[in-house]
Amino acid sequence: MELATQPVSARCDAYIWRLIATAISFALFGLGGLCLRAVIFPVLSCLPGDAVRHRERARATVSRLFWLFIRTMARMGVLTYDVQGAERLGRPGQMIIANHPSLIDVVFLIGLVRNANCVVKESLWQNPFTRSPVRATQYISNDGSVDMLDNAARALQEGQTLIIFPEGTRTQPGMTPAFHRGAAAIALRGAKILTPVVIKVSPTTLTKAEPWYRIPHRRVHFSIRVGADIDPNTFTALGPPPKASRLLNDFVHDYFIKELATDEQSEKRH
Repeated sequence: MELATQPVSARCDAYIWRLIATAISFALFGLGGLCLRAVIFPVLSCLPGDAVRHRERARATVSRLFWLFIRTMARMGVLTYDVQGAERLGRPGQMIIANHPSLIDVVFLIGLVRNANCVVKESLWQNPFTRSPVRATQYISNDGSVDMLDNAARALQEGQTLIIFPEGTRTQPGMTPAFHRGAAAIALRGAKILTPVVIKVSPTTLTKAEPWYRIPHRRVHFSIRVGADIDPNTFTALGPPPKASRLLNDFVHDYFIKELATDEQSEKRH
């Protein structure tokens, strides 16, 4: 299954309009977070069901709103996108790993997977716009502790789908991704299957330390491609956990470097 936006007229590439639309998008995102905290989650908490059911409702709500947000940005002409292989996301015990070129990568992936868990940066627990959603959904804080690794592995063992960005932060423009070994360690301990997702953004936008208003001179296109599954057991058999983790991390890192390089070469040819 492929998801893609339709081409729009050249006027949607207008710089001033895209700047205004980007500001509207960020305002909507903030208001949406406050609305979740003040209205939607309190209502959902009153519905019947156990803790797991409440968590599933919260995750499904966030997922749908995130995808609505992406669609709204696309309709306003801020961005276009194409997604290849989305139907292979969301399986029980699946760990989804992705590179992290832009601020809204996580919005795309959570929007595509209805009941996903996600390892997100610790600062979101203090942000008034995001604190309520991350707590209601029980996302995992990337605080670098052993507890984080245990919680992530346990979620996979319970059959949850887990989204993680092995870089831990956004890729610096012009640099290749640098993966931390923690993601590989989590996969070896709990994942039934490991699925890479390659995210390409052209031109780059919302990179690390880049303000929202510094938009590119043409409309941004997100290309999201789901790669072939990787069986963690293949690496478990290669040696003790530290060695297996290093080998898996190197394999995944090389995979992303090769895929991103292929994309760059293809762009140059065209």
